[in-house]
Amino acid sequence: MRIPEETIDRIRQSADIIDVISDYVSLKKRGQNWIACCPFHNEKTPSFNVSPSRQIYKCFGCGKAGDPVRFVMDIENIGYPEALRHLAKKYGIEVAEEQLTPDELIKQNERESLFIVLNFAKDYYHSHLLTSEEGQGIGLSYFRERGFLDNTVQAFELGYSSDQWDALLQEAGRRGYRPELLEKAGLVLSKEGGKTYDRFRGRVIFPIHNVSGRVIAFGARILKTDKNQPKYLNSPETEVYHKSQVLYGIFQAKNAIRQEDICYLTEGYTDVISLHQAGIKNVVASSGTSLTIEQIRLISRFTQNVTILYDGDAAGIKAALRGLDMVLEEGLNVSVATFPDGDDPDSYVRKVGAEAFRNYLSQHSNDFITFKTDILLKDAGDNPFKRAEIISEVIQSISKIPDPIKRQVFFQKTARQLQVDEQTLISESNRMLLNQQKQQIKQQEKAGPSNRVNQQSSVSAPPDLTELLHEFPVESPPTASKTADPLPSKNRSPLFYQEEECIRLLINYGAHELEPDISVCHYMLSELGTMEFVTPIFNKMLNEIREGFLSSEIRTADYFLRHLNQDFQHQAISLVTVRHQLSENWQKHEIYVPTEVDKLADAAFGNILRLKKLVAEQQMKEIKQLISQTNDPVESDRLMLEYMHYKKVDIEIGRLLGTVIS
Repeated sequence: MRIPEETIDRIRQSADIIDVISDYVSLKKRGQNWIACCPFHNEKTPSFNVSPSRQIYKCFGCGKAGDPVRFVMDIENIGYPEALRHLAKKYGIEVAEEQLTPDELIKQNERESLFIVLNFAKDYYHSHLLTSEEGQGIGLSYFRERGFLDNTVQAFELGYSSDQWDALLQEAGRRGYRPELLEKAGLVLSKEGGKTYDRFRGRVIFPIHNVSGRVIAFGARILKTDKNQPKYLNSPETEVYHKSQVLYGIFQAKNAIRQEDICYLTEGYTDVISLHQAGIKNVVASSGTSLTIEQIRLISRFTQNVTILYDGDAAGIKAALRGLDMVLEEGLNVSVATFPDGDDPDSYVRKVGAEAFRNYLSQHSNDFITFKTDILLKDAGDNPFKRAEIISEVIQSISKIPDPIKRQVFFQKTARQLQVDEQTLISESNRMLLNQQKQQIKQQEKAGPSNRVNQQSSVSAPPDLTELLHEFPVESPPTASKTADPLPSKNRSPLFYQEEECIRLLINYGAHELEPDISVCHYMLSELGTMEFVTPIFNKMLNEIREGFLSSEIRTADYFLRHLNQDFQHQAISLVTVRHQLSENWQKHEIYVPTEVDKLADAAFGNILRLKKLVAEQQMKEIKQLISQTNDPVESDRLMLEYMHYKKVDIEIGRLLGTVIS
């Protein structure tokens, strides 16, 4: 369905880039911009940059860039209309669209269709819990026995599935939802012979939300005693649900995690719900699965501090410890807390209350290394062989910590705890780290070297700007040399980087005046004349700027950032985003550092010179090849004169640039 243009404009105007991205990532202010570790690829040092003034984001690591709508599209993996609807819902903007009919639903993107039918199921289970006799008598009674209040049931959208074979299936059919779609969403099962029935029957329902609050799956607990049925039943993997990438309660907890700067990690649904109801809202659950790297990275979007809450089951704790080194490896600060035998977070907070629960955590939480060492030492006793194994295992865990300062602190503390020499631990760790580096080098050698080209140059002092080198006209390089935009950096020529720099100067500083009535745009376009760029995207942007200038309009970054052409948007974001900013201490200590605007004349003049020099070099190469192929003396003489013209241009530009020309 089409969304009216005026509604799209309202959504775009309402969507604040900081507000939108903060729903998924914890941003930190740096100068005028905000930074974070990128949510689109794994990194430990922030390279994700957000500009509130331009309402754009850019990752210098993976290259992802865009505006609020593009961010939602990328992070949610949804289309443009779905992203607009998502933002409209966030900002309370009504989107005037007709209700989808079953036929229209078939045409709808399948991923979005899954979200729609999962949301229907959530509403159905929730309504059945609150309004049906069976739901109230069984499901709601169970939740109230657990101490869950009505607002808690509402916050987590808890539900109940009827103890019938196809209650959901029948209701879905009446609403026009196809059985095939329900099966893809994991809501129904099909037997041989064509019989289809509900997956969840006679169970209380725990909807599982993604970070943005959309229902992607369900967990279901059986209430009657049946040895042939599992206590908990979860949705299968679907296109929208990957268990290893999801944390139960993350939608309800993300703001509290960011504000408290710590995440409590539990094992079960009821742990999360009970703590949330007690006012401890910065809590999520791994839903009974072993913690995965994707779940750790999801937490790291909002905080670097994690406290894992275990019950008193010693065997379970030992098993879980083996998988927690990867949390350290991701750079998170990990603590562990256990509860008295027989208690878990759910039962303990209901027993002692929120304040006593918090006090208990503050007194009984230990950093992961200390906790792990204590557990292993109790097992080893005085056995020297087991103690040696423990030392090796603990060193291995410490070696996973990427921060060398943190590693040093843990070596000091662990040496005292194990009663061994600190240097022994460090030496063994260095040996482990050296082996890791050797393995990384081998992997890099197999992958091949990186041939990233990075050209940077400047002009010390430009000549008088009224002398615009008109005596050195340079035509465009031959069209035969034009290729598609070479995205891989190893394929980028020096000409690519100079064309990129030219467009960067034009869109960032086009309106700046170099002299009275001579803007950067006026000067550079005059110098370029009719030159066409080799790189297609830069040539298109150059022609857009030329068209605007002919209409007395200087088209700067804002023009391209709002352009409907996604390629223009992406390039503009890359060219306006500055990765490094000057420290505020420079200003504090009154140290003046010239800005790019201060050296704009040098930059513009130097870029034009380099462009013309590269084109001249290309032309000379082409002409030399033609000379070698001709047998006509007249044509040869003509080509030689043309060659000498470009050689003269090359020498003169080289002199202005301070380049030695042979």
